[in-house]
Amino acid sequence: MAVDRTPVLKRCRHLGIEPMVLGYDKKSNRKFLHEGRGKKSEYANQLREKQKAKFIYGVLEKPFRNYYEKADRMKGMTGENLMILLESRLDNVVFRAGFARTRREARQMVDHKFFLVNGKCVNIPSYLIKAGDVIEVKEKCRSTQRIKDVFEVTDGRLTPNWMEADHEAFKVEVKSLPTREEIDVPVDEMLIVELYSK
Repeated sequence: MAVDRTPVLKRCRHLGIEPMVLGYDKKSNRKFLHEGRGKKSEYANQLREKQKAKFIYGVLEKPFRNYYEKADRMKGMTGENLMILLESRLDNVVFRAGFARTRREARQMVDHKFFLVNGKCVNIPSYLIKAGDVIEVKEKCRSTQRIKDVFEVTDGRLTPNWMEADHEAFKVEVKSLPTREEIDVPVDEMLIVELYSK
């Protein structure tokens, strides 16, 4: 399996993303690398938006392209559909619900079979969640130190309006799929659509 091993803060600086977007509370005092290097071409701007989306959600090129093609076939705006598909990934929902500190950790925990979706064990981070789905921490994983450590960090984190998380019951219910306005990710999806539709 391909894994992106780029140092997170370095990549954040390069793409101009705040580490908080990824769940990291570290601060970087260095200037973003892309500042002051002359005017970027239209293609460079489009490419950077795609790289930002891929990096934030931890998706590689081939699956990202598949998401774009699926979004293109769906009704509505392709860019908005793409962001909703990315936001509906199981690893992202686990992160948003506060069951993991970062999306990378959420991905690993899903891989290690920490979660049940509607009562069934799912260990596929890219599994797409639907409205009405209930995700819960497996009974035998609830008392682990890892879950306790995660809740210590994420207890004050606000969960999005489209889900209802209950840390005491170790579960989250997805009330509806998010709208683009509810996805607070600093990505201009229209540039990604322009890039792929060339």
